[in-house]
Amino acid sequence: MPKISDKKIQKIKEGILSLLYENPAKPLFTVHIAEEMIRDEEFTLRLLEELNKEGLINKIQSNSDGKQYLARKKWTLHPKVYSQYKQLINQ
Repeated sequence: MPKISDKKIQKIKEGILSLLYENPAKPLFTVHIAEEMIRDEEFTLRLLEELNKEGLINKIQSNSDGKQYLARKKWTLHPKVYSQYKQLINQ
């Protein structure tokens, strides 16, 4: 499999952030993000983990009842990033 350039990885990450911005009230599972980005789940998960380490997105590890997700993860845009994104779009 050919290596994906850093520039293309950055564009995919931007696409993920845009997708999460479009769905602020609904955290998305990794599988849904991968389907929207037309990418492999493992590759998408790696990018999501990188974005999480950078503080741009939040990982949700439990449901509304407090029960931990064992195999699946949900993702949402960090509130601070959401407000900055909103300011950029409203300019």
